[in-house]
Amino acid sequence: MTLDPILLIGGAGNVGRQAARFLREAYPALPLLIGGRDLASAQQAAAAIGNAEGVAVDLDAQDIGIGARPVSAIAIFFTDTTTAALQFAQRRSVPYLSVSPAMTEIGPDIAAYMHRPKAAPVILGTEWLVGATTIPALEFAKTFRRIDTIRIGALLDEQDEGGPASFDDLERQTKALPAVQARRNGAWVWRSGDDLETRFRAADGAMLEATGLSPHDVFGLATVTGAPNVEFNLAIGVSSSRRRGEPMSTEIIIELEGEDQAAQPLRSRHAVTHPEGQMPLTGLGVALLLERLVGLDGKPAVRAGLYFPYQLLDPAAYLERFTQAGGRILELDES
Repeated sequence: MTLDPILLIGGAGNVGRQAARFLREAYPALPLLIGGRDLASAQQAAAAIGNAEGVAVDLDAQDIGIGARPVSAIAIFFTDTTTAALQFAQRRSVPYLSVSPAMTEIGPDIAAYMHRPKAAPVILGTEWLVGATTIPALEFAKTFRRIDTIRIGALLDEQDEGGPASFDDLERQTKALPAVQARRNGAWVWRSGDDLETRFRAADGAMLEATGLSPHDVFGLATVTGAPNVEFNLAIGVSSSRRRGEPMSTEIIIELEGEDQAAQPLRSRHAVTHPEGQMPLTGLGVALLLERLVGLDGKPAVRAGLYFPYQLLDPAAYLERFTQAGGRILELDES
């Protein structure tokens, strides 16, 4: 199928390059626009990707700097405080995917969508590593009759460096926000102060100091499973692989508690890992969403609506590509 170019705003950054790489590997002829504030950097990234063009993006301009050239979808890799890119996508009736704003920051996006709900799909993509947490967790949940507790522990290795935009997002969401949300005994509560501080065990059993966070996974998992207790915690330190003397990796520890199909107590504990850190899984999630949104996978393009990533990505297809990209899922000791 012939498509207009997909526009990656911030596509010269670490996650943008990963998303472009996965798209290029799967669809060699797919045209891409690599958008950035620095035209030279965007052009350099485009040349490395191939069949791509670097363009200067200006979020202060109504046409965001790209003029009348057509695009088939837009992904943005940093928080657009102006919602200019979203409004541009709505005017063009093309899908829009953002992967940075926290739940406390999506008011402008929601308002823009509510005023033009039939314009195009809008994806609230700030799940942890864009599907790498929620999709496996929902698969593990299928063995339960009832889930009482979901605990997510994400470990970023201190050597797992993102770009400036990624650093700004993490800094804002872990230090600037005074509280984060969790679900306890069926009610949504704010964790703040000492309640933010906690610990969890890494894949190798090491105990890690962590702090609370509330990416979109918390809200999606609670809603889908009905679990009355859901929380997400983030640790930054030494990954299990590096403690073994290997290169750094990223880890997501997913713990579920409840009852099995025979109404007997059941607990599970898994680790989702990638040996190259957070960026490949984030880029993979973006790439898979874009191909689903515009119908590159051979299925009809997604209709206008407001979505989380896990609502669009087929679990079997996601996990197959996840494995091909180097991701691993380990079943861990529950003790």
